[in-house]
Amino acid sequence: MLEPSIIKDEEVEHLIKDVYELYGYDFSLYSRASFRRRINRICVIDKFTSFAELRYTVLNDPDYLKHFIEEITVNVTEMFRDPHFFKALREKILPQLGTYPLIRIWVAGCSTGEEAYSIAILLKEAGLYHKSLIYGTDINPSVLEKARSGVFPLQQMKLYSENYILSGGKKDFSDYYTANYDSVRFDKSLQEKLILSTHNLVSDSSFNSFQLVICRNVLIYFDKALQEHVFRLFDASLENLGFLALGSKETLRFSNLGKYYHQIEDQRIWKKVDHH
Repeated sequence: MLEPSIIKDEEVEHLIKDVYELYGYDFSLYSRASFRRRINRICVIDKFTSFAELRYTVLNDPDYLKHFIEEITVNVTEMFRDPHFFKALREKILPQLGTYPLIRIWVAGCSTGEEAYSIAILLKEAGLYHKSLIYGTDINPSVLEKARSGVFPLQQMKLYSENYILSGGKKDFSDYYTANYDSVRFDKSLQEKLILSTHNLVSDSSFNSFQLVICRNVLIYFDKALQEHVFRLFDASLENLGFLALGSKETLRFSNLGKYYHQIEDQRIWKKVDHH
Protein backbone atom coordinates (compact mmCIF):
# COMPACT_ATOMS: atom_id res chain seq x y z
CA MET A 1 0.00 0.00 0.00
CA LEU A 2 1.22 3.49 -0.85
CA GLU A 3 1.33 6.25 1.71
CA PRO A 4 -0.07 9.52 0.30
CA SER A 5 3.20 11.30 1.12
CA ILE A 6 5.15 8.90 -1.10
CA ILE A 7 3.43 10.21 -4.22
CA LYS A 8 5.53 13.22 -5.18
CA ASP A 9 3.96 16.51 -6.28
CA GLU A 10 5.63 16.39 -9.69
CA GLU A 11 4.32 12.84 -10.27
CA VAL A 12 0.78 14.06 -9.65
CA GLU A 13 1.35 16.97 -12.07
CA HIS A 14 2.72 14.61 -14.76
CA LEU A 15 -0.30 12.33 -14.43
CA ILE A 16 -2.75 15.25 -14.68
CA LYS A 17 -0.92 16.52 -17.79
CA ASP A 18 -0.83 13.03 -19.38
CA VAL A 19 -4.52 12.38 -18.79
CA TYR A 20 -5.41 15.75 -20.28
CA GLU A 21 -3.16 15.41 -23.34
CA LEU A 22 -4.15 11.82 -24.09
CA TYR A 23 -7.82 11.78 -23.18
CA GLY A 24 -8.98 15.40 -22.73
CA TYR A 25 -10.03 15.07 -19.08
CA ASP A 26 -8.80 18.20 -17.30
CA PHE A 27 -8.06 17.75 -13.60
CA SER A 28 -5.56 20.62 -13.42
CA LEU A 29 -7.89 22.75 -11.30
CA TYR A 30 -8.91 20.00 -8.91
CA SER A 31 -7.81 20.48 -5.32
CA ARG A 32 -4.44 18.70 -5.11
CA ALA A 33 -5.07 17.31 -1.63
CA SER A 34 -8.32 15.71 -2.76
CA PHE A 35 -6.80 14.42 -6.02
CA ARG A 36 -3.88 12.89 -4.13
CA ARG A 37 -6.22 11.23 -1.59
CA ARG A 38 -8.21 9.67 -4.38
CA ILE A 39 -5.10 8.45 -6.21
CA ASN A 40 -3.93 6.84 -2.99
CA ARG A 41 -7.32 5.18 -2.59
CA ILE A 42 -7.14 3.84 -6.18
CA CYS A 43 -3.65 2.41 -5.53
CA VAL A 44 -4.99 0.61 -2.45
CA ILE A 45 -8.19 -0.70 -4.09
CA ASP A 46 -6.43 -1.85 -7.25
CA LYS A 47 -3.34 -3.12 -5.43
CA PHE A 48 -0.73 -1.09 -7.30
CA THR A 49 2.68 -1.41 -5.70
CA SER A 50 3.94 1.90 -7.07
CA PHE A 51 2.70 5.14 -8.53
CA ALA A 52 4.63 4.35 -11.73
CA GLU A 53 2.58 1.18 -12.16
CA LEU A 54 -0.67 3.14 -11.77
CA ARG A 55 0.47 5.77 -14.28
CA TYR A 56 1.56 3.14 -16.80
CA THR A 57 -1.84 1.40 -16.57
CA VAL A 58 -3.81 4.67 -16.91
CA LEU A 59 -1.84 5.66 -20.00
CA ASN A 60 -1.85 2.28 -21.74
CA ASP A 61 -5.19 0.69 -20.88
CA PRO A 62 -8.23 2.67 -22.13
CA ASP A 63 -10.60 0.36 -20.21
CA TYR A 64 -8.74 1.02 -17.00
CA LEU A 65 -8.81 4.75 -17.69
CA LYS A 66 -12.63 4.65 -17.55
CA HIS A 67 -12.43 3.12 -14.07
CA PHE A 68 -9.77 5.66 -13.02
CA ILE A 69 -11.95 8.61 -14.10
CA GLU A 70 -14.88 7.14 -12.16
CA GLU A 71 -12.81 6.81 -8.99
CA ILE A 72 -11.44 10.34 -9.26
CA THR A 73 -14.83 11.94 -9.94
CA VAL A 74 -17.12 9.71 -7.88
CA ASN A 75 -19.36 11.70 -5.60
CA VAL A 76 -20.68 9.76 -2.60
CA THR A 77 -24.41 10.31 -2.39
CA GLU A 78 -27.59 9.12 -0.69
CA MET A 79 -31.30 9.87 -0.94
CA PHE A 80 -32.48 12.88 1.08
CA ARG A 81 -28.91 13.37 2.31
CA ASP A 82 -28.93 16.15 4.90
CA PRO A 83 -32.71 15.99 5.49
CA HIS A 84 -32.87 19.58 6.78
CA PHE A 85 -31.80 20.76 3.35
CA PHE A 86 -34.66 18.84 1.72
CA LYS A 87 -37.05 20.14 4.39
CA ALA A 88 -36.04 23.69 3.45
CA LEU A 89 -36.64 22.88 -0.24
CA ARG A 90 -40.01 21.36 0.62
CA GLU A 91 -41.23 24.20 2.82
CA LYS A 92 -39.54 27.34 1.47
CA ILE A 93 -38.41 26.85 -2.13
CA LEU A 94 -40.99 24.61 -3.84
CA PRO A 95 -43.95 26.87 -2.93
CA GLN A 96 -42.12 29.71 -4.76
CA LEU A 97 -41.26 27.50 -7.73
CA GLY A 98 -44.90 26.42 -7.88
CA THR A 99 -45.82 29.84 -9.29
CA TYR A 100 -43.99 29.06 -12.57
CA PRO A 101 -45.80 27.42 -15.52
CA LEU A 102 -42.78 25.13 -16.05
CA ILE A 103 -40.19 24.33 -13.39
CA ARG A 104 -36.68 23.47 -14.56
CA ILE A 105 -34.21 22.06 -12.04
CA TRP A 106 -30.57 21.15 -12.66
CA VAL A 107 -28.89 18.61 -10.38
CA ALA A 108 -25.21 19.06 -11.33
CA GLY A 109 -22.79 16.28 -10.42
CA CYS A 110 -25.76 13.98 -9.84
CA SER A 111 -23.61 10.82 -9.63
CA THR A 112 -25.81 7.69 -9.42
CA GLY A 113 -28.98 9.77 -9.21
CA GLU A 114 -30.14 9.51 -5.59
CA GLU A 115 -30.52 13.27 -5.29
CA ALA A 116 -32.43 13.58 -8.57
CA TYR A 117 -34.87 10.86 -7.44
CA SER A 118 -35.25 12.62 -4.08
CA ILE A 119 -36.17 15.85 -5.90
CA ALA A 120 -38.70 13.94 -8.05
CA ILE A 121 -40.36 12.65 -4.86
CA LEU A 122 -40.49 16.16 -3.34
CA LEU A 123 -42.07 17.54 -6.51
CA LYS A 124 -44.64 14.71 -6.59
CA GLU A 125 -45.62 15.35 -2.98
CA ALA A 126 -45.89 19.10 -3.64
CA GLY A 127 -48.20 18.44 -6.62
CA LEU A 128 -45.69 20.06 -8.98
CA TYR A 129 -44.17 17.05 -10.72
CA HIS A 130 -46.45 17.22 -13.77
CA LYS A 131 -45.03 20.63 -14.74
CA SER A 132 -41.38 20.01 -13.85
CA LEU A 133 -38.23 18.87 -15.65
CA ILE A 134 -35.22 17.61 -13.70
CA TYR A 135 -31.88 17.60 -15.51
CA GLY A 136 -29.30 15.34 -13.85
CA THR A 137 -25.76 15.70 -15.19
CA ASP A 138 -22.39 14.19 -14.38
CA ILE A 139 -18.96 13.99 -16.03
CA ASN A 140 -19.04 10.24 -15.62
CA PRO A 141 -21.21 8.20 -18.08
CA SER A 142 -21.23 4.98 -16.06
CA VAL A 143 -22.77 6.55 -12.93
CA LEU A 144 -25.50 7.95 -15.19
CA GLU A 145 -26.20 4.40 -16.40
CA LYS A 146 -26.82 3.43 -12.77
CA ALA A 147 -29.07 6.45 -12.35
CA ARG A 148 -31.05 5.44 -15.46
CA SER A 149 -31.60 1.94 -14.12
CA GLY A 150 -33.31 3.28 -10.98
CA VAL A 151 -31.95 0.25 -9.08
CA PHE A 152 -30.36 0.75 -5.65
CA PRO A 153 -29.18 -1.59 -2.87
CA LEU A 154 -31.94 -2.75 -0.53
CA GLN A 155 -29.66 -2.27 2.49
CA GLN A 156 -29.69 1.50 1.90
CA MET A 157 -33.46 1.81 2.23
CA LYS A 158 -33.55 2.00 6.03
CA LEU A 159 -31.29 5.07 5.97
CA TYR A 160 -33.10 6.60 2.98
CA SER A 161 -36.44 6.09 4.68
CA GLU A 162 -35.20 7.77 7.88
CA ASN A 163 -33.82 10.69 5.84
CA TYR A 164 -37.12 10.95 3.97
CA ILE A 165 -39.15 11.17 7.18
CA LEU A 166 -36.77 13.77 8.65
CA SER A 167 -37.17 15.81 5.46
CA GLY A 168 -40.89 16.10 6.15
CA GLY A 169 -42.05 13.10 4.09
CA LYS A 170 -45.50 11.89 5.11
CA LYS A 171 -45.92 8.74 3.02
CA ASP A 172 -44.53 5.28 3.50
CA PHE A 173 -41.19 5.52 1.67
CA SER A 174 -41.53 1.94 0.40
CA ASP A 175 -44.47 3.11 -1.76
CA TYR A 176 -41.85 4.54 -4.13
CA TYR A 177 -40.02 1.31 -4.92
CA THR A 178 -40.37 -2.42 -5.47
CA ALA A 179 -37.98 -4.66 -3.53
CA ASN A 180 -36.37 -7.59 -5.31
CA TYR A 181 -33.89 -9.81 -3.40
CA ASP A 182 -31.04 -7.49 -2.39
CA SER A 183 -32.00 -4.48 -4.50
CA VAL A 184 -34.94 -2.17 -5.11
CA ARG A 185 -36.23 -0.59 -8.29
CA PHE A 186 -37.70 2.88 -8.01
CA ASP A 187 -41.06 3.58 -9.56
CA LYS A 188 -40.80 4.31 -13.30
CA SER A 189 -42.95 7.42 -12.87
CA LEU A 190 -40.01 9.04 -11.01
CA GLN A 191 -38.07 8.95 -14.30
CA GLU A 192 -40.76 10.50 -16.48
CA LYS A 193 -39.50 14.05 -15.91
CA LEU A 194 -35.84 13.14 -15.44
CA ILE A 195 -33.30 13.88 -18.17
CA LEU A 196 -29.85 12.41 -17.52
CA SER A 197 -26.81 13.41 -19.57
CA THR A 198 -23.06 13.89 -19.35
CA HIS A 199 -21.86 17.41 -18.63
CA ASN A 200 -18.41 18.53 -17.57
CA LEU A 201 -18.48 21.49 -15.18
CA VAL A 202 -14.87 22.26 -16.07
CA SER A 203 -15.26 22.60 -19.83
CA ASP A 204 -18.95 22.58 -20.87
CA SER A 205 -21.17 25.63 -21.07
CA SER A 206 -24.67 26.45 -19.86
CA PHE A 207 -27.36 24.48 -21.71
CA ASN A 208 -30.68 25.87 -20.41
CA SER A 209 -32.15 28.34 -17.95
CA PHE A 210 -33.27 27.06 -14.56
CA GLN A 211 -35.15 28.22 -11.50
CA LEU A 212 -33.16 25.90 -9.22
CA VAL A 213 -29.60 24.61 -9.57
CA ILE A 214 -28.42 22.01 -7.03
CA CYS A 215 -24.73 21.18 -6.81
CA ARG A 216 -23.83 19.78 -3.40
CA ASN A 217 -20.45 18.42 -2.32
CA VAL A 218 -18.87 18.68 -5.75
CA LEU A 219 -17.10 22.03 -5.50
CA ILE A 220 -15.12 20.94 -2.43
CA TYR A 221 -12.92 18.97 -4.86
CA PHE A 222 -12.13 22.06 -6.95
CA ASP A 223 -9.62 24.82 -6.33
CA LYS A 224 -10.71 28.46 -5.93
CA ALA A 225 -10.33 29.39 -9.62
CA LEU A 226 -12.40 26.43 -10.79
CA GLN A 227 -15.06 27.08 -8.13
CA GLU A 228 -15.35 30.64 -9.43
CA HIS A 229 -15.64 29.33 -13.00
CA VAL A 230 -18.44 26.95 -11.97
CA PHE A 231 -20.27 29.71 -10.06
CA ARG A 232 -20.24 31.79 -13.26
CA LEU A 233 -21.63 28.81 -15.17
CA PHE A 234 -24.44 28.40 -12.62
CA ASP A 235 -25.14 32.13 -12.63
CA ALA A 236 -25.47 32.07 -16.43
CA SER A 237 -27.86 29.12 -16.07
CA LEU A 238 -30.10 30.64 -13.38
CA GLU A 239 -33.07 32.85 -14.05
CA ASN A 240 -33.33 36.02 -12.01
CA LEU A 241 -34.87 35.16 -8.60
CA GLY A 242 -33.75 31.55 -9.13
CA PHE A 243 -32.12 29.48 -6.40
CA LEU A 244 -28.66 27.90 -6.09
CA ALA A 245 -28.18 25.09 -3.54
CA LEU A 246 -24.67 24.13 -2.39
CA GLY A 247 -23.20 21.57 0.00
CA SER A 248 -22.56 22.18 3.69
CA LYS A 249 -18.87 23.07 3.19
CA GLU A 250 -19.46 25.26 0.13
CA THR A 251 -20.37 28.93 0.00
CA LEU A 252 -20.96 31.78 -2.41
CA ARG A 253 -19.97 34.27 0.27
CA PHE A 254 -16.39 34.78 -0.92
CA SER A 255 -17.21 34.59 -4.60
CA ASN A 256 -17.25 37.63 -6.89
CA LEU A 257 -20.89 36.76 -7.54
CA GLY A 258 -21.85 36.68 -3.84
CA LYS A 259 -23.20 40.21 -3.90
CA TYR A 260 -25.86 39.23 -6.43
CA TYR A 261 -27.24 36.49 -4.18
CA HIS A 262 -29.08 36.45 -0.89
CA GLN A 263 -28.58 33.52 1.48
CA ILE A 264 -31.76 31.85 2.69
CA GLU A 265 -31.57 31.09 6.41
CA ASP A 266 -28.73 28.87 7.54
CA GLN A 267 -29.28 26.39 4.75
CA ARG A 268 -26.87 26.51 1.82
CA ILE A 269 -29.51 27.93 -0.48
CA TRP A 270 -28.94 31.23 -2.26
CA LYS A 271 -31.45 33.35 -4.15
CA LYS A 272 -30.36 35.36 -7.19
CA VAL A 273 -31.65 38.83 -6.41
CA ASP A 274 -29.75 41.38 -8.48
CA HIS A 275 -29.61 41.84 -12.22
CA HIS A 276 -26.01 42.34 -13.29
